[in-house]
Amino acid sequence: MPGENLTRDEAQERAALLSVDGYEVSLDLRSALGDIEAEPRTFRSVTTIRFRCAEPGAASFADLLAPSVTAVSLNGKDLDPGEVFDGSRIRLEDLRADNELVVDAQCAYSRTGEGMHRFVDPEDGEVYLYTQYEPADSRRVFANFEQPDLKAPFRCEVRAPEGWTVWSNGVGELVDGVWRFAETKPISTYITAFVAGPYHYVTDSYTRTFEDGTTLEIPLGAMCRKGLAPHFDSDDVFLVTKQGLDFFHDHFDFPYPFGKYDQAFVPEYNLGAMENPGLVTFREEFIFRGKVTQASYEGRANVILHEMAHMWFGDLVTMEWWDDLWLKESFADFMGAFALVGATRFENGWITFANRRKAWAYRADQLPSTHPITADIRDLQDAKLNFDGITYAKGASVLKQLVAYVGQDAFLEGARRYFKRNAYGNTRLGDLLSALEETSGRDLATWSRSWLQTAGVNSLTPQVILSAEGRITELAVLQEAPESHPELRPHRVAVGLYRREDADGSLVRYARAEVDVVGPRTVVEELVGADAPELVLVNDDDLTYCKIRFDENSLATLRERLGDITDPLARALCWSALWNLTRDALMPARDFVGLVLRFAGRESDIGVLQMLHAWAHSALVHYAAPDWRAEGGRLLAQGALKELRLAEPGSQHQLTWARFFATVASDQADLHLLLHLLEGTAKVDGLDVDQELRWAFLEPLAAHGVADESLLAAELARDDTASGKRHQVRCLAARPSAAVKAQAWAQVVESDALSNALVEATIAGFAQPSQRELLAPYAAKYFAAIERVWAERSIQIGMDVVKGLFPSLRDSQETLDATDAWLTAHKDAAPALRRLVLEARDDLARALRGQACDTAAGS
Repeated sequence: MPGENLTRDEAQERAALLSVDGYEVSLDLRSALGDIEAEPRTFRSVTTIRFRCAEPGAASFADLLAPSVTAVSLNGKDLDPGEVFDGSRIRLEDLRADNELVVDAQCAYSRTGEGMHRFVDPEDGEVYLYTQYEPADSRRVFANFEQPDLKAPFRCEVRAPEGWTVWSNGVGELVDGVWRFAETKPISTYITAFVAGPYHYVTDSYTRTFEDGTTLEIPLGAMCRKGLAPHFDSDDVFLVTKQGLDFFHDHFDFPYPFGKYDQAFVPEYNLGAMENPGLVTFREEFIFRGKVTQASYEGRANVILHEMAHMWFGDLVTMEWWDDLWLKESFADFMGAFALVGATRFENGWITFANRRKAWAYRADQLPSTHPITADIRDLQDAKLNFDGITYAKGASVLKQLVAYVGQDAFLEGARRYFKRNAYGNTRLGDLLSALEETSGRDLATWSRSWLQTAGVNSLTPQVILSAEGRITELAVLQEAPESHPELRPHRVAVGLYRREDADGSLVRYARAEVDVVGPRTVVEELVGADAPELVLVNDDDLTYCKIRFDENSLATLRERLGDITDPLARALCWSALWNLTRDALMPARDFVGLVLRFAGRESDIGVLQMLHAWAHSALVHYAAPDWRAEGGRLLAQGALKELRLAEPGSQHQLTWARFFATVASDQADLHLLLHLLEGTAKVDGLDVDQELRWAFLEPLAAHGVADESLLAAELARDDTASGKRHQVRCLAARPSAAVKAQAWAQVVESDALSNALVEATIAGFAQPSQRELLAPYAAKYFAAIERVWAERSIQIGMDVVKGLFPSLRDSQETLDATDAWLTAHKDAAPALRRLVLEARDDLARALRGQACDTAAGS
């Protein structure tokens, strides 16, 4: 659609010309009820925008994505919608110094999770609405200036079906059949929000008295679909919410600025959550229908705190353009973990951060599309793709490094000054750095250039020289960078020395030194004279962002005694480093699988254990030699079943091993055990096969042809809910049949009838590692279809299809060549589409290198 992809240059030009004084938005959502088959369905949206123009007589445009516009009025003059509206923009000419624009439009309900999403619950037929806008989908709901630096107050009203409740950013009340909401503070368009429907709603309150005697009272609310109400543990959601508010008030010295604090858990959500001020939205999968481990509760708490940190980093103070997206996401990611450890029961949050979040960053930072944390965002499609592991997890890791570099007190005082100076405004990188330089006394220009304005990840390797008496005569840290991104950065690191000290053979740290690593080689003087270590851990305590490497002696120690490391963070760092070695084809996949089989059963941290299971499965599917996969799968299933039977009955470790066993089960005996556990004819003491675990068992049974369509239909009848439907769709697409694959492909690629959640479920079921030959015909079909899909579908669905259906399981040179051929023939394709294909190509090439490494190890 012409003009839909707003560019940075256009946004800068418009920001220089216009200032927005306020919005009045009126929506009529009474059309939401009725038969879902009546799509497309629209609602009335009337918007009044009052704004100023710095150059009277100039022209500009407003943004709107809508099927039709009924009327447009500029400064009291009626304009012809057919002339001024092109489907994505409303042309505005001959502007005055002060202007009023009124747009009356018919906007479309969405089934893709973008704009005003409409969901019909199959369990009871109830309709639920919610909005999701980031980065630029509020224009699907009301006319506006869709860019983050044109902030304004919003006053909203909504007409909804009788019996519904409606929520928005401000406090609302029902007056004469209309929901009216208090005017907001100045906020960006992408964080305005509406939630409407017969939601189950629970309330609480938070009170804080400050040192000056003033008291802040915040009404709290939490909501979900009625069908999920029996599973909704709102007490725990409110507990973490209050702990977070206390923590951020203690550290930010700026009272929560947006009045109420509602949290909505909504269906078919595209993201994890969204920081709309006063009305945070979350994916409803954070409401657990079955038994889950503490890692799941920790993950939810982390997301709650991440979104809460955004109330200051992002909502109160907002980046000017998406180049500085990190100014909110990196900070929220760091603050989420910081508050998790400092304020909640999840005291090991930094272990999860080191093991899970940084793995996401390391992968993203080694793709050909890697970019600096402060990125070059040319347009909205670039922005959408940059919600990635670099912007979130690498940025957060770098902030953790910055805290080590300037000190925690100076860092937090800098943040406090940043909030007070820029409240309700927009900022760039320099605004933050100037505040931090004031409080720390450090010149951050060099640090910023190295860490924020360059891409790539460094590797740090210890080099140990011992005397004849077995003492360290020199310990150096070697720093390397890839040829593509040769920047060597300053790192504040801790170097830990480990050895056996206890009778039980535990590996413990006996010496530690902090040092500034600069350049290719840095000597750690403080450790000279120390006893010879069995293990040297560079980046002990995870202070910096780097790939940890090992000297030969340390690697040999890990191969034999990884499970003996007593400190859980140190152990997690070693696991992460070993996984990076595997991904870099420096360790054979079968060796990594062997380490998991030997030592994962001793892992105390449940989040680390779950990550090890994911990595072991990925090693088997992508990096293992093809002729070893069957043997590797058999070994993993055998090991998982052994640990399942050894685990404490009813424990979270038992549940985790049960799920992993289902993931890797492939031979008939293992599949029949899963089937008997489903039927209740077999039992594992303490293992409750609840509904969610039943679906986890059914997917491999479907993929291997044991569970047919009738069995899956019977399971859906048992769990006839929205969640059950998603599970069933995934399992149906997993079946080993050419007809099944053809149908799944057609539903996703050739049709737009499925909602975003069912598109995700179908794609997840379609590509099964045990069905490589069955999927062979779809490699050519993929390359023939993706440009059309990208042009015809919304960007979110386009991303899901292009990433999810790439023929990664056809892992051969032939597929790599076909990818290169497409890239060569489509140099003029949309840059965002080419980026996705380039990333998939890089993953495939990495997999082939890993397979070559593993093949060599087996020969």
